[in-house]
Amino acid sequence: MTLPFDLRALRVFLAVADHGGFTRAARELHLAQSAVSQTVATLESRLELTLFHRHERRITLTPEGDLLRDKARALLEQADAVHLAMREVHGLVKGEVRIGIPSMLGSYYFPPVLMGFKARHPGIRLTVVEAGTRRLQRMIADGELDLGVIISAPELATLEQHELLSEEMVVCVPRDHRFATRRRVTAEDVFNEPLVLFQDGYFHREFVDRLAGELGRQPQIAFQSNLIALTKAIVRQGFGITTFLRRVVTEEDLAAVPLDPPAWLDLSLAWSRGAYLSRAESAFVDFVLEHRAQL
Repeated sequence: MTLPFDLRALRVFLAVADHGGFTRAARELHLAQSAVSQTVATLESRLELTLFHRHERRITLTPEGDLLRDKARALLEQADAVHLAMREVHGLVKGEVRIGIPSMLGSYYFPPVLMGFKARHPGIRLTVVEAGTRRLQRMIADGELDLGVIISAPELATLEQHELLSEEMVVCVPRDHRFATRRRVTAEDVFNEPLVLFQDGYFHREFVDRLAGELGRQPQIAFQSNLIALTKAIVRQGFGITTFLRRVVTEEDLAAVPLDPPAWLDLSLAWSRGAYLSRAESAFVDFVLEHRAQL
């Protein structure tokens, strides 16, 4: 069977659809606008379908074009994966790993493992993206990241997950705070205080919101910041308290107080279920799982 399209035509079509016009697509593809327009027109002719509504100043996808966009994107991702696999067989690439890590883990847990992997595989480029776990899940699903560290979520059947570590969440207060001398504090105690919290989408914030929901409380949010150093400075000055993973609280003028009952978070290394892992990505997964005891 002869197909009415090829991968090049689909790439041109996707560029037009994603950029909303022939001119911007041509600029992105480094092609003449006439070549882009002709490729799309030929594709429409061969498919016997109209893929774009052509307005005076803009274009929009027809329902048929919208369907083709989703199918074409999936097909091209598979084609790129096959191409990479074949190139790796011949050793023509050194490889790249794109991994997403929440800021607390990236700053306090992962540097030794990342450096150890780089020392073993100096030719592999590591691209590390900091984001909240919810955004990391979306980026993995959209193909923007190969791997990500997330809160373990067995209910997410779309992700392959391998447990990395379980870590205690503690309350972080100044040394002169009345909680600092306690052996434990309850969540009710915490919600009677002004809080410094990460923004929505971070596991730190989800943890606090979940506790609040269980108790029917509304957190008193004094500050929102995704910057760990700034959050610590705010806590140090007495403008609020927060929660951190235990290892994050290392300063002598800050105290890490356990919750009552204790609260633990399970964290996993995840990637799209069924996705092709390149040799570089597989090597990274094997290395991290081999050294997870060091996290």
